[in-house]
Amino acid sequence: MVLQKLPLIGLLLLLTIVASPANADGPVCPPSNKLSRASFPEGFLFGTATAAYQVEGAINETCRGPALWDIYCRRYPERCNNDNGDVAVDFFHRYKEDIQLMKNLNTDAFRMSIAWPRIFPHGRKEKGVSQAGVQFYHDLIDELIKNGITPFVTVFHWDTPQDLEDEYGGFLSERIVKDFREYADFVFQEYGGKVKHWITFNEPWVFSHAGYDVGKKAPGRCSSYVNAKCQDGRSGYEAYLVTHNLLISHAEAVEAYRKCEKCKGGKIGIAHSPAWFEAHDLADSQDGASIDRALDFILGWHLDTTTFGDYPQIMKDIVGHRLPKFTTEQKAKLKASTDFVGLNYYTSVFSNHLEKPDPSKPRWMQDSLITWESKNAQNYAIGSKPLTAALNVYSRGFRSLLKYIKDKYANPEIMIMENGYGEELGASDSVAVGTADHNRKYYLQRHLLSMQEAVWYVLFPFHLIY
Repeated sequence: MVLQKLPLIGLLLLLTIVASPANADGPVCPPSNKLSRASFPEGFLFGTATAAYQVEGAINETCRGPALWDIYCRRYPERCNNDNGDVAVDFFHRYKEDIQLMKNLNTDAFRMSIAWPRIFPHGRKEKGVSQAGVQFYHDLIDELIKNGITPFVTVFHWDTPQDLEDEYGGFLSERIVKDFREYADFVFQEYGGKVKHWITFNEPWVFSHAGYDVGKKAPGRCSSYVNAKCQDGRSGYEAYLVTHNLLISHAEAVEAYRKCEKCKGGKIGIAHSPAWFEAHDLADSQDGASIDRALDFILGWHLDTTTFGDYPQIMKDIVGHRLPKFTTEQKAKLKASTDFVGLNYYTSVFSNHLEKPDPSKPRWMQDSLITWESKNAQNYAIGSKPLTAALNVYSRGFRSLLKYIKDKYANPEIMIMENGYGEELGASDSVAVGTADHNRKYYLQRHLLSMQEAVWYVLFPFHLIY
């Protein structure tokens, strides 16, 4: 059988941990290679995670309008592996069956996203609200709660209404800020009494970098010197502009959320997706120094801004005039604009200092003054990598990243939103081979052990959505 992959991220496990630091009042149980629910503190929740475009299908039902990914995959099918989200796994029609499968797995939480064009088919409330779309998410959320599953809801998982893309370029324009706040406020008011965990944006770094700097994801924009397939775009500029408008949109949405009466008692944040970095050459001091710079560009770009109210200084110094500036009012709204740090972790890379960047060909990766390497100077890989896997397995980076966030950002509450393993089966592989899943089991076990070590040894309170 062939396991087809959607053009976004793959299927994920989602766990939610509510853990407290160990203390002198009770015993501290060290990690063990044998894992069970008892391996983690009380309140640790296991669950699953999806995104609307990846699973819903039913693109012509509930008056749903076209989304950015719909048009991208029709226009460039080869970039989407000749797949699309027209049907996907038909979650729209089969969500009750899927929820029963979750329940049978004893899962406690489910992370989902709301499709903006299923609520506002044309992007704005004034142009029409799909009551059928609104009701679908009510029914879905109610079914989850009825089955004892806690909903975690992402407001935006990359499916910008195509009408807004056509009208003003989506997140390339500051006009998106007003439209996003209106949409976010609508879903908060509609579902905020039932949903107490919200994520404004999923993986903003990937959305900006992959969509507007290297052109590998929708809308596929970049400079031709980065990717010859890109027909439009300006690498080194647009990714920064998109992130700027996205962050302002986040701040406006959070302001609306905190004014929402029925939302009281809930929490809101962003799901970040950094890699962890190790030095490419331990003997090279520049490689060691490049790690903090790499993390500022991939994580601090968004997390510094929503914590401290502005971009990391190193980004200002290197990117210069290409990095937009926030007003004083925007900085005030951005500062402390999250209740938790959402984290998606998959893999790590080696950070190799870039000696001679080409100033005539700016791009985000070059601006960080590093190159990403899967092998170090001694030709050792960063973790194992099965032949059919997309990423190296390096669970140590998971714990290191958690500690880094704890130390740099004053021990914030953390929710691990994603962790998982993608693998494509061949046409001749049997169902037995596909369901044995040895590599995925190994990946998840190693990362759960790293999480367990973080709980007992790093000792900080956090939540995990895994």
